[in-house]
Amino acid sequence: MEILPLIFVALVAIEHLYILVLEMFMWTKPRTLKVFGMSKEDAQTSKALATNMGLYNGFLAAGLIWGMLHPNAEFGQQIQLFFLSCVLVAAIVGGLTAKRSIMIVQGVPALMALAAVLIL
Repeated sequence: MEILPLIFVALVAIEHLYILVLEMFMWTKPRTLKVFGMSKEDAQTSKALATNMGLYNGFLAAGLIWGMLHPNAEFGQQIQLFFLSCVLVAAIVGGLTAKRSIMIVQGVPALMALAAVLIL
C-alpha cells in the first residue's frame, strides 16, 4: 500500500483518539467547553453521554488502526474503507443534527482519506 493513504488514515485515527480523550476524560474542562461550544452546566448534565460518545470515537480509531496494521494489505484496505465510511456517515449526521462544523472537521479528513485509499 502507498504511504500517502496510510498518512491520511492515521490522521483520521489520531483525530478520533483526540476526540475520545476530550469526550471521555476532559468533558468538563475549559478547553473542551470551548471546542464544543457549551456551558459548564451543559457539560455536567451530558457527561455520561459524552463518555459513551468518546468510546464510539475510540472504536472508530481502533478500527482504522487495525486496518492499517492488518498483515493482509488487501483486507486491511477493506477494513479502512469500512471505518472511513463510518466516520464519514457520522460526520454527516453530526453536521446535520448537532453542529455543522462537524462535517468539515471530521468529514473532510475522512473523505480525503477515503479517496486516497480508493485511488492510490
